[in-house]
Amino acid sequence: MIDVKEQISGVRRTIGTRGLEAGEARVMTISQVHDTDPADLWDVVTDPERISRWFLPVSGDLRLGGRYQFEGNAGGTITACDKPRSIAATWEFGDQVSWVEVRIVPEGDRTRFELEHVSHVDDEHWAQYGPGAVGLGWEGAFWGLANHLHHPESSITPEQAMAWSMSEDGITFMRLSADAWTEADIAFGTDPETARRQAANTLKAYTGQE
Repeated sequence: MIDVKEQISGVRRTIGTRGLEAGEARVMTISQVHDTDPADLWDVVTDPERISRWFLPVSGDLRLGGRYQFEGNAGGTITACDKPRSIAATWEFGDQVSWVEVRIVPEGDRTRFELEHVSHVDDEHWAQYGPGAVGLGWEGAFWGLANHLHHPESSITPEQAMAWSMSEDGITFMRLSADAWTEADIAFGTDPETARRQAANTLKAYTGQE
């Protein structure tokens, strides 16, 4: 498996805002460069069989306008597709709707995988957890993706991923992820003390300490 410190340092994280018709939204962007080409990375993130090896089993109609569902997680509608550059979809979980866009960007002989998650501001939830509530979830997906690209024939089941997340390495990974999102939050303009308190709350939630 990928070294957790190496994985954390290899990821870029930013936070911003965007005005939507329904009001202000938070924009969280996370990206990482991989030693592969755009065609392979596109296949990794659009082929159901490969998706299940690094993220979650997915079902549905995986084409423009189609509905998808990740097992035990979010579902939604694919709203845009520009092969092999980008794909966008709604991200529907419970009664909450947000939006994700994946971009595949060549960088020399490597390729950047960039994910943007846009969600309306829930002031109470944000005040308690900050960006880490969403960020730590995507960190786990990025860890799975990096491991899959290093070992394409391997796969990680949801049960194995859950067991790893509760291991010493997994908890270290989440702690370092929370620290990294704290720095991104401070760079966004959040008061450092507030950012650290929110990150601590998020880490407790992810490690079952609440």
